[in-house]
Amino acid sequence: MHDDNKQSLVGRVGFYLGIVLFLIFTLFPLYWVFRMSAVASDELFKSPSLGTMFTVPFDLTGKCDLFGLKFTCPISYETVLADELYKDGLLNSLIIASITTIVCLAVGSVAAYALARIDFVAQKPVLSTVLAISFFPAVAIISPLFIQFQSFGILNTYWAAIIPDIMFALPLTIYLLVAYFRQLPPDLEEAAKVDGASVWQAFFRVTVPLSAPGVVTTGILTFIFAWNEFLFANTFLLEPKVQPATVIIPQFASIYTTDYGAQAAAALLMTVPLVILVLLFQRRIVSGLTAGAVK
Repeated sequence: MHDDNKQSLVGRVGFYLGIVLFLIFTLFPLYWVFRMSAVASDELFKSPSLGTMFTVPFDLTGKCDLFGLKFTCPISYETVLADELYKDGLLNSLIIASITTIVCLAVGSVAAYALARIDFVAQKPVLSTVLAISFFPAVAIISPLFIQFQSFGILNTYWAAIIPDIMFALPLTIYLLVAYFRQLPPDLEEAAKVDGASVWQAFFRVTVPLSAPGVVTTGILTFIFAWNEFLFANTFLLEPKVQPATVIIPQFASIYTTDYGAQAAAALLMTVPLVILVLLFQRRIVSGLTAGAVK
């Protein structure tokens, strides 16, 4: 009995130690980016000792203006918030990510419902093909897409980034929603049809409301994917007026110097909307991710 208690104690200690190590490896890079954005430029190139590594010597010499609210801030944040190109990039990111998410949810939910509810011969191969597309190397199709977009005249437009984003986000959207629709009881839809509802009415009035956690979770994951996308945007959007923030951030540099503090600040400011989004929908995200795990 004593040995069992001892093994249980060792197991708990090991479990919590593993969690602590996981949090350190996960959060330390974020902390370091924050430290880079908050210190003076000359402090960035110093080699910190173990004692000073976890201190942040704030350089509060900047004057930030955010939505008319003026306050003292690190100089890197003043540089970023005063840059009109970066603020336009955030708006471009929002437009591209929003349209991508709306299209993926609209098309993906219907396709996923058909794959989850309709039995046909090639059902499994189709679903496997859908999943395989999401793992296709994006770099392999950049050149053909560039030539096509150039011939269609959509280079340097939002659609040049939205179309490839949809192409890679839609398969994952379908796959996630198929798994969620399958765990919903079909009896509710059959009852709606018995009451005179059509297939579309049963889908929109019964299935979609019941699938809200899964749809919200899938939508957020799709939005994050499109918000963080860099490869297609950097290749097909050559004019700054349509470039998203992911493409603007590396431009806080000149031929001779790179403003690492401004780049770190811009990266953190771009992360804030995602953090707010996750915090607002955290309950639906958890229920959506765990749906179908327990029947």
